[in-house]
Amino acid sequence: MKNTFLFFLLLYKSIVLSQTILNSYPVNMRNSGGYGQILNIENAKTHDIFAFIADDKNLSVLQYNKALFLTNELKTSRSNIEDKLIIGYSFDEDQNPTLYWSTEDFKSIVLIKYDMINKTIKPLKFSFPYSKQYFIATFQKNNIFYILSKDSAEQTLTLYRFKNDTVEEKPLDFSTFTFQNKNTQFLTFNQFIRDYPIEKIEVGDYNPLSRSIKKSKVYMLDNTLILTFDQNPAKTQIFEVNLETYEIKEKNFPQPVSEKPKKLSNSFFLDNKVYQINTNQEELIIDIKNYNTGETIKNVKISKNDTIKFKNSPLLLQVEDQKPKDIKKTSTFLKYLSALDIGISAFKNNQNTYITLGGVPKDERPYYSFYDDLQPFQLNFSQYGQNQTVFFESILDPNSEFVQQRQEPFASDNIFYFLDRNKKITLQNTLTLDNYSILSYYDPATKQFVMRKFTDGFIPDETTNPLIDKAVFSKSFKFDRP
Repeated sequence: MKNTFLFFLLLYKSIVLSQTILNSYPVNMRNSGGYGQILNIENAKTHDIFAFIADDKNLSVLQYNKALFLTNELKTSRSNIEDKLIIGYSFDEDQNPTLYWSTEDFKSIVLIKYDMINKTIKPLKFSFPYSKQYFIATFQKNNIFYILSKDSAEQTLTLYRFKNDTVEEKPLDFSTFTFQNKNTQFLTFNQFIRDYPIEKIEVGDYNPLSRSIKKSKVYMLDNTLILTFDQNPAKTQIFEVNLETYEIKEKNFPQPVSEKPKKLSNSFFLDNKVYQINTNQEELIIDIKNYNTGETIKNVKISKNDTIKFKNSPLLLQVEDQKPKDIKKTSTFLKYLSALDIGISAFKNNQNTYITLGGVPKDERPYYSFYDDLQPFQLNFSQYGQNQTVFFESILDPNSEFVQQRQEPFASDNIFYFLDRNKKITLQNTLTLDNYSILSYYDPATKQFVMRKFTDGFIPDETTNPLIDKAVFSKSFKFDRP
């Protein structure tokens, strides 16, 4: 689920003109059992848009062409899947969608193909071996659905690939590779994953620091699965899994050298670049390396007595939900940062790359997310004590040069603000397309399914420039549970 938090809310007129109602559809949803759900998806081949609107008893499937005109619909009951939620989707060669319905414990998964021409459904059951494996993440790529899991006994990950009513099970063997903890002690792969659980990164979307601080991350690209490990402060260890041959290759990227022995490090992978940070109370080092060649594209070193001139926002400290405060000195910022779990997040929007660097509390609040890529809902539980976060933002141009420019809101920021002002709407779901995003939801007041278009930016000639935080560092917008 996208987490976006505006520290200073945008002006209402900016939001009004950045969004447009695309479609609405009358539907009287029943949701007494808590299994209602709305999902918008795009067929990557035809660019048709599908909306799945589920209440406790029924499912409506709406098919729109790429111009967002309704071209087809299918209504069916939810018998035998009343206790399940959608965890993924795929499209077969005939361009009909298949949904993957699962119980919350993943013990029961049902595949249902929806034939939009003949108005029929075809259910199949997939038996996930939950007694010896546990889920790590689900992925959608090129109309294919994947499940990544961990075998409890073997030194492997398992990747399940679903397409055309079939599933391929591919074990990924890591037993021959070497892993070390933060003290450079050797671990087995199972010990390593137990100590450093893998976090899924949403490729193509903004990832908050609460996600990017994790030491183990997984990225799904077009034909490659990328795993990055940063538990060893001396290097970033990366594994590249070819999704056609399932061959595994290892690459290692040395962390920038710090003169101080005590240091914190992490990395982020984006657009064939490895963004690395290394910090302590005395200095902050940022490296950007070419993933294919290992060449260092950019190196920046800042001491505690320097001014961070390449930042595009103030150095900020936020305590709980209070308004962020400026940190005046780099030394103070580094002191706060060294006491936190640090991370760097990068997001490419149009030509520029937006960088967020900061830290969140080491005692992170408990976090549980259902089906993160499909965004139905997320639960967070309060943490005792104060929750302090520090961060700043920077912008890189296509030549990897830092630039100073007015920061405009992304479509996701505008969506967050709209949701913050319209708390009665339910079952929200966001679909990100090339040039805009679609927010879908159910409006119980009008009994309508609604799709709204959101774009980046302020209105023309906007004279104000409120600060926007793209990071949501340890914060989460709370959606209603379906």
